Amino acid sequence: MTATDPPNADRTADRVLDARDLRCPLPVLRARKVLVGMEAGAVLEVCANDPASVEDFRRFCEQGAADLVAQHAEGDGLYRHWLRRRPA
Repeated sequence: MTATDPPNADRTADRVLDARDLRCPLPVLRARKVLVGMEAGAVLEVCANDPASVEDFRRFCEQGAADLVAQHAEGDGLYRHWLRRRPA
């Protein structure tokens, strides 16, 4: 995950979405819904425990809805994703 987790990544979130125990594609769908209600430039932190969420959020951000600020895998199977809302 180090390619999308630069050491100087700003991990300050304006909102946090708990998507634990949700499986693909639900973490991404819930994140999209929250991002729509956020201002451009705001950061959403998503906590998920679905290993597929790592690639799902990379692809979601490649589609242009948000910028992938960072991703971090924790030792207990938790994945954290930071997404910055792009201008509409």
